[in-house]
Amino acid sequence: MKQARVVVTFISLLSLFWAADSFAQRGMKWRGSGGWGSGSQYNRMYDPKTVETISGEVVSVDETSSMRGMSSYGVHLLLKTEKETISVHLGPGWFIENQDIPIAPDDKIAVKGSRITFEGEPAIIAAEVVKGDKVLKLRDDSGFPVWSGWRRR
Repeated sequence: MKQARVVVTFISLLSLFWAADSFAQRGMKWRGSGGWGSGSQYNRMYDPKTVETISGEVVSVDETSSMRGMSSYGVHLLLKTEKETISVHLGPGWFIENQDIPIAPDDKIAVKGSRITFEGEPAIIAAEVVKGDKVLKLRDDSGFPVWSGWRRR
């Protein structure tokens, strides 16, 4: 009787592992965040010492071509302030497009982010976008991207 229980337990466990394996998508490999992870070359450009808040009117919202090492496109906008028209980098398209705060040309917004030089031009890597009474949180105070979720820092 004891031996039969061991055999049944073994067969049950074997069946469980087989079922899990059969449901797995063998062709799909985990690729991380497509180059948008917190340790990427791009995300290391965010500098908490250069954070500022600017406001103005959105001129355009565009997809950016991927930087070296990035497998997915990003979303940026051109913001016309009283002083300049500046590129504002929001984040990866797969993240931005799934948020509840749409941003479109002619919107009045405020952006808090790190001022950088990107490809020889001034730009802001956004940490937060405020549109009316809604806030789109993109990074924490140290620049850690919210799309990186629960991963260890």
